[in-house]
Amino acid sequence: MIKTTELGTSVQLHVDFATAVSRVTEALKAQGFGVLTDIDVRDTLKKKLNVDFRQYRILGACNPALAHRALTLAPEVGLLLPCNVTVSEVDDSHTDVSLVDPRSMLAVVGRPELTPIAEEAGARLDLVVKALRA
Repeated sequence: MIKTTELGTSVQLHVDFATAVSRVTEALKAQGFGVLTDIDVRDTLKKKLNVDFRQYRILGACNPALAHRALTLAPEVGLLLPCNVTVSEVDDSHTDVSLVDPRSMLAVVGRPELTPIAEEAGARLDLVVKALRA
């Protein structure tokens, strides 16, 4: 099932959490994105607040060529980078994956010259979703 909002796209995978993280990372890589940051929300909440939380990771995905183009045109875009992808455990055999929509993110900057970059990044992330569904 795919769900699209103004912020991005979510897809539910019928796999366990570890498999989902691996599949997402590989699908991102196939589209030229590397994972710059990997925030383990469950671990952080346990350490900082001593609360239990489901497995939840925030992956900061970056396509260096697209980031370079965007930063060259509008250095303030750095506030919106990298593109976040979340992987969230639903149960032992289901995981939700959400990918931010760079078109929506870069629209807030109000620089039309960024539109082609946002479109390319969005198209690549759309292919990530397609690969995850396959």
